[in-house]
Amino acid sequence: MELRTQIKKLSLWIFIIPFIAVNLCLFISVNYQIFDNTFLSVDQIGRSGSTFPYFDGGVSISRTARTYPTFLIFKPGMIFTSILLIIYWTKTNKIINFYQGLENKNNLFKILGIISAIFLVIHSLLLGVKFDNDIYKFFRRFVLLSFIIFEIVAQSLLVYRFFKLKSFMIKQINNYVLTLKIILVSILVIVALVSLPIVVTSGNTHFKHALEWNYFFGVILFYFLTYLFWKRN
Repeated sequence: MELRTQIKKLSLWIFIIPFIAVNLCLFISVNYQIFDNTFLSVDQIGRSGSTFPYFDGGVSISRTARTYPTFLIFKPGMIFTSILLIIYWTKTNKIINFYQGLENKNNLFKILGIISAIFLVIHSLLLGVKFDNDIYKFFRRFVLLSFIIFEIVAQSLLVYRFFKLKSFMIKQINNYVLTLKIILVSILVIVALVSLPIVVTSGNTHFKHALEWNYFFGVILFYFLTYLFWKRN
């Protein structure tokens, strides 16, 4: 089925683009001196000391990505990823309908996935916009949190649907990867629930930053597993 090939390619790009974009922003932030005295000189706010935030939480994704020149990488990367996500959820909805023997049904995972992608676009556009207003700051946090919640719920519902339909698609999928996807989504849900009390309170800055980087990687890892999930035609 050609649709499987399209979904495999989409999934791989949805993993690669944000992974490279975010980590390139980190590289520029940590190695800002490379760009001194050039037109790419890094804004003071975006500069960071030596850190590997996946372990030490030394800097947030927001700080590395919201200033010049890194926003020139982050914003287009996230917006393009959002477009790919909308296409991904639409095509995945179509292939699920095929195995269910249905036509033109908008499954809940598709709706939530597309809404999540829209929130990612809004978050990307708002990042770095300076507006000293409590309502604006709350809205920005609300958008980011909504992206995460809708994305994780959409992924969870999709994995559940795959599990229910695996007997019909067993020749087209890698069952071991399906197990990995179930484990990954379960970890993301559990970590979100356990860390929520810490995230909503003040302090624990380094923990929050490390959680942010690793959680981001976990979310996009889902799409790399999707690339491995579908067998070649």
